[in-house]
Amino acid sequence: MALLSASRSFLHSLRRKCNVRAAEHVSNEEHMKPTQDNFARESRFAKLLYGDLSAAALHALKGLLRKYRISVRNGDVKYFDGAWYISHSGLLNLAERRRCAGIHVQPVSKSCDPPNSRWVFRAIVFKSPTCRGFVGYGDADPTNTSSLVRGAELRVAETRAVNRALRKAYGIGICSVEEIGSFAEPVPSCRESKKLPPQPVNGNNGNYGGPKVRDRLCQLIRQHQLDPNLVKAYAVDFCGTKTLREASREQVENFVLQLAEWAEKDRNALLCQLNGYLGRKEGAA
Repeated sequence: MALLSASRSFLHSLRRKCNVRAAEHVSNEEHMKPTQDNFARESRFAKLLYGDLSAAALHALKGLLRKYRISVRNGDVKYFDGAWYISHSGLLNLAERRRCAGIHVQPVSKSCDPPNSRWVFRAIVFKSPTCRGFVGYGDADPTNTSSLVRGAELRVAETRAVNRALRKAYGIGICSVEEIGSFAEPVPSCRESKKLPPQPVNGNNGNYGGPKVRDRLCQLIRQHQLDPNLVKAYAVDFCGTKTLREASREQVENFVLQLAEWAEKDRNALLCQLNGYLGRKEGAA
């Protein structure tokens, strides 16, 4: 009787182990498939947004997607000058997924110079209630920020400090978009931008995309106070053509839709993206 009971117990234990292993195998397959599907979608969107990407760039994107579950479609990362950069919103999304316990930010008073718009902030990220904290510093002044964000140096410094602390906390080696310094080049002020007449972005009467699409693009530029030359450079890069005239109507329509969605969702991230073309806008003319 004891032998029969022991046999039943053994069979029950063996059956339970087999079920657990089978469940783990299915779970792993289900985890791998969405990752592969996500990468396929993300890479297609990245190519649509940034043109042909090198094998190294796609490999780096795959690693970021697998390790941090970031998304190009959600604006978590940007690609320019041959490298990926994580955005502030991407870092915050990651912190939320990892259940960050808190972020403490304060200015470093002795290093700040308000009359000259120079600000320095110190941020501490607490990954858990018992975490001692990961410290990051961020500074901003008119010499290392774009004129597109002139007057917002305090907020830029705070964002940079938070970004650095979050990157340290979660082991993210790539730089964030907001930490990039300015390409020192004059940009029309917001007041001057409002006075600009509704001209085509390419500066002539070329019929790229048709009048309705062109008018919509000019409207977006005025509405969100964007630099026309930077938008044009971004459009050329997005469409994957040498000039905007060579782009098809469908390509320009897709660009306008993307620009409108991004401007409404996260204008600051869009400005950072446009900033990447400050040194190249002459070549887009």
